[in-house]
Amino acid sequence: MTTEETTLLNDSQREALVAYALSWVNTPYHHLADVRGAGVDCAMLLVRLYVDTGLLPPFDPRPYSPQWHQNRTAEAYLSWLDIHGSITDNPLPGDVAVWRWREDRPYSHGGILVEGDSTSGIVVHALRPAGRVCRQSINEAPLHGKSVRWYTVKPQA
Repeated sequence: MTTEETTLLNDSQREALVAYALSWVNTPYHHLADVRGAGVDCAMLLVRLYVDTGLLPPFDPRPYSPQWHQNRTAEAYLSWLDIHGSITDNPLPGDVAVWRWREDRPYSHGGILVEGDSTSGIVVHALRPAGRVCRQSINEAPLHGKSVRWYTVKPQA
């Protein structure tokens, strides 16, 4: 990990992100929504976490189709992470994970690391099949075995 990566988020910012992410657990899954306790999808969960904690200025990637990743190869999901983040091989709590559901398709699902590391971590993510925001091990289905990329977000707000 580079010196730049280790200074992107400080400990108090990471703690605030983790606490806020955990407060979204059990929020129902709802495509395009972003209201804690009422509904959220995986993309808007990440937006809310970083914007509401003051780490990024407000932005809104909507609208997007729930099937956008099934018919495209462009990495649309990564656009804001490539602008506001840095890829890391050694994620810490508060960093973002993005997964590919299929190897021949773009990254299309995201969550935030709340505990552990890239090999045995726990993430919070909005999972459509579960119907809610979950706190889950990265070593459990459906995440286990999927291609994952980790990002540290650079505070901008």
